[in-house]
Amino acid sequence: MHELLSKLESSEPLKRMSTKELEQLATEIRDVLCNLLATRTAHFASNLGVVELCLALHSVFDFKKDRLIWDTGHQIYPHKLITGRYHEFKTIRERGGLMGYPNPAESDYDLFMTGHAGCSVSTALGLKSGDDLNDEPGRRSVAVIGDGAFPSGIVFEAMNNAGELNADLIVVLNDNKMSICPRVGAVANYLDRLRTNPFYTGFKSEVVRVLNKLPLFGDPTERLLAQIKEAVKAGMVGGMLFEEFGFRYIGPIDGHDIQLVRKYLEMVKDQKGPTLLHVVTEKGRGYKPAEKDPVYFHTPPAFEDEDGCPKPLSVGEKPAFTNYARDAILSLMDRNRKVTVMTAAMCQGNKLEPVRDAHSDRFFDVGICESHAVAFAAGHAKVGLRPIVAIYSTFLQRSYDQIFQEVALQNLPVTFMIDRAGLTGPDGPTHHGLFDIGYMRVFPNIVMMAPGDATEVEPMLEFALSHPGPTSIRYPKTTAQTFERAKKPIELGKSEIIQWGTDGAIIACGAMLQQAIAAAELLKRDGLNVAVINARFIKPLDMQMLTKVFDECRFVVTVEEGALMGGFGSAVLETACEQGWDTRIMRTLGIPDRFIEHGDRNELLAEAGIDPAGIAKTCRALSEKDSHAHHAGA
Repeated sequence: MHELLSKLESSEPLKRMSTKELEQLATEIRDVLCNLLATRTAHFASNLGVVELCLALHSVFDFKKDRLIWDTGHQIYPHKLITGRYHEFKTIRERGGLMGYPNPAESDYDLFMTGHAGCSVSTALGLKSGDDLNDEPGRRSVAVIGDGAFPSGIVFEAMNNAGELNADLIVVLNDNKMSICPRVGAVANYLDRLRTNPFYTGFKSEVVRVLNKLPLFGDPTERLLAQIKEAVKAGMVGGMLFEEFGFRYIGPIDGHDIQLVRKYLEMVKDQKGPTLLHVVTEKGRGYKPAEKDPVYFHTPPAFEDEDGCPKPLSVGEKPAFTNYARDAILSLMDRNRKVTVMTAAMCQGNKLEPVRDAHSDRFFDVGICESHAVAFAAGHAKVGLRPIVAIYSTFLQRSYDQIFQEVALQNLPVTFMIDRAGLTGPDGPTHHGLFDIGYMRVFPNIVMMAPGDATEVEPMLEFALSHPGPTSIRYPKTTAQTFERAKKPIELGKSEIIQWGTDGAIIACGAMLQQAIAAAELLKRDGLNVAVINARFIKPLDMQMLTKVFDECRFVVTVEEGALMGGFGSAVLETACEQGWDTRIMRTLGIPDRFIEHGDRNELLAEAGIDPAGIAKTCRALSEKDSHAHHAGA
């Protein structure tokens, strides 16, 4: 069925393919992508949009030698398919299979494991500079970056440096008018003007018409016409943003015309100094529903296609923590006009569209600019507002200095709603939110919380918005359970005892409460009556509860969906040492000191020993150890 694609062991044959063959290859790639969505959720619209661009790049450059960095990396699927991974592609995003992002362990064509936006220009420039220093100046360096990622501060830092170095760097700006949601900001407006200026658009088409009559590559007249075109463009559009950074700007061109993209890539391939090629593509290209709704089809649920209409395969699930967080934010904004919300191009990921629509004057999507989002929120807090910063755990890492200086150091009441705090399943190591406890709890002034179930999300947010200093609420990418019990109010540094028992204690951090309760049921069958505690607060810890546990229980196990090093369990151990409690009866369960691959979340929990069976196993071992010690003492 995939006549050309199935025979590719590398992208080398693309250099010898005709435009017609490359177009057939593009059709085959899109067929593979559509078939994939019949089995699992995956990044879809973004990959459909870069098929022709990917084929053109690999047909012009030799990326066994030359350097290629895909920014953000979720649009890597066509690249994987043409670099010898077609026959493994059915395993993508499955445990033990291909990663949904670039992975150097899979192929020499993947140079960096990229999953966060904006870093491609910096790394591509570093590669070029390093190759030149290693006396390999013939290696070309190409960064492909989307218009949604382009406003990231690090991009302009890299461009500033590239202009100073006058490096032979090629930046391909993939402009599809989208991030995950439609992109925002002044840079987006600037790109719109470049793309839609009526005089320039007409002149561009005339240039293309003439170019297509010239020899394919390298003709001096072609280069002259390109220079004339750029001069007219600069005069009509104004600003010359890229030129002011020292980049030669070329474009915009149709990113779905393979022959045209190849022509321009050949033109810029040996250009001296930094060059930016502006390529216009359509997210979801080739599948009409994805073209019409690229936001939904960014990472859609698995579906079957029936005559061009997608039919979801997944059955309805209970709402996730993200849904409860969104509803809590909306409820608090309805009640308090001082509450504002900042997100960094993740309106759809955080399910904040109803918040945006209901309170557009107090909702701020700043684009993929997390550092700015946090500093901006600090400004709101300084003038008496109550800002909420809603960002994924791993993306919030990008704003670390602003969390420190603009928020914690000033003791400003900014609330961080940290989504994807835990194992994110098939998204893998670039997205697993395992480090936020460690990187947040070291700062003075910050109060840190984690809801044990769905009922605690809104009360925790209410508490955070009344607290005079900075707060954070972390929650994972999973269904939010509800445990029936007498509700206790959220009080600073107070935990909740779900059940009591003196044979041992399991202290659960956040959503690990579900696993802890299930583990306690398993232990009950063994005759062990253990306490289950919902920690609620990571910082400050509940000293009264910990004193009771260490005084009365034979063993103590902490469970968290985060890195053990510097995590919740570490905090409990530190406290136990300070208090002189017997730490020999304690074990900490969580994510070990290594990066976790992609896979089903339940599989990954089991691998880390923090599923019910793993928790119960640790408890049994501690109970047996205590029994042996007791008998030896007797």
